Amino acid sequence: MAKCYFCDKSVHFGNQVSHSHRRSNRIWNSNIKRVKAKVDGTPKTIYVCTSCLRSGKVERA
Repeated sequence: MAKCYFCDKSVHFGNQVSHSHRRSNRIWNSNIKRVKAKVDGTPKTIYVCTSCLRSGKVERA
């Protein structure tokens, strides 16, 4: 799974709890997009989470 280039956000693990309180493992995937952005002045394809995209940490190429 991809990881955010700026904040290192990736998957989160936990338990899915049913109505009868039986537990099984589950994964929460972060909303990560493949984006063409400027890194050190050159265009590069990186993986960025949508919260970093909205906050303006990414300069699109």
